[in-house]
Amino acid sequence: MITPLAEAVSDTCGGKAGALGALLRAGLPVPDGFVLSYAAYLAAVRDLDLGGSDDPDAMRQAIEARPVHASMIDALGRALDGLGDPPVAVRSSASSEDTGQASAAGQHESFLAVRGAAQVADAVRACWASLFSPRAIDYRRDDRPPDGLAMAVIVQRHLDAEVSGVMFTPADAYGTTEIEASWGLGPSIVGGTVTPDAYRVAGDGSVTRTIADKRTRLDRHGTRLVVRDVPTSARARPAIDDATAARLAGLGGQIAAVLGGPQDVEWAIAVGRTWILQARPVTAAPPPPPPPPPSGALTGTPGSRGSVTGTARIVRGPGDFARVRPGDILVCPFTDPAWTPLLRIAAGVVTETGGVLSHAAIVARELGIPAVLGVQDATTRLHDDTVITVDGATGAVTATDA
Repeated sequence: MITPLAEAVSDTCGGKAGALGALLRAGLPVPDGFVLSYAAYLAAVRDLDLGGSDDPDAMRQAIEARPVHASMIDALGRALDGLGDPPVAVRSSASSEDTGQASAAGQHESFLAVRGAAQVADAVRACWASLFSPRAIDYRRDDRPPDGLAMAVIVQRHLDAEVSGVMFTPADAYGTTEIEASWGLGPSIVGGTVTPDAYRVAGDGSVTRTIADKRTRLDRHGTRLVVRDVPTSARARPAIDDATAARLAGLGGQIAAVLGGPQDVEWAIAVGRTWILQARPVTAAPPPPPPPPPSGALTGTPGSRGSVTGTARIVRGPGDFARVRPGDILVCPFTDPAWTPLLRIAAGVVTETGGVLSHAAIVARELGIPAVLGVQDATTRLHDDTVITVDGATGAVTATDA
């Protein structure tokens, strides 16, 4: 039930693990690790007491309540010893995740800086349970556990990244590679809590870039993740240089060739070496570079195409969720994956931080709703119940009444 990552295939270990296994076999730089296959999940959930119910919430609670068997903890301990017992990343690899039709970006649990077999076992169980979290259910639009749904779990060496980012490879060798980069660990970029630098590497190797004000970074401190302020002198400094961006684009081309199509790639640089953390098919391409926005508009990064006019709803956290009505435009500091149900009813999204390759932008594109990201101070410059127009092609947000 525990498979070396280099031997992982999608049929038994999920699309995320299968892609990493293929890249390892091709000799590309992927952190070593192992996978608890679908078989481990199915054995763990067999004969769960659901109290006569087959609804997802009952399934999630039953998984969370069942202790991981001692034999599984022992097996995890042996596998971790084989890696040298380092801190590890524990990440989902569900049967419904990282497919060509749906990314499930950010919908299942992942954990960084996990240490020791018991803690890894707890993280594995949380990944299993997240298959039936409200946000994952809403993303799939399920009302009960579907047949054939399963969760494999990847365990890899944790990397203390100096710089992390996301890259979208182009549809052909002559297209443009989109790269976003910021300081520290990757969740701040994919989660949209920082506005990253943006790089576009053309087919001829030329690089254009937009450098952001990167105010915070995420780092490991022991077995905890901590958010730190970026020193003022580093906030506007490029996270990577043009040569590194070009090398990343070249690596992206190799990844796309191995996996057979355009890829959404998470990468990290640690101790001067570039690593691939994830690669999945691009399900919804980002918008092209925008034309100049209209005069008087607030501006940000175009995240998802389309234009919509609706009522602004300032949402700063879960306490504001009940105020959102169908057709509202979410205006928020950033969107957490738990906010997926709101994206189902919202007409558009405006965030104060985040980039075009963040999870929120990907899900907005999959749902076909306009999104503009990185609009500084949007939650104070826009107001509840005012009518605004969001243009996801130009990055413009315009208030249309007082």
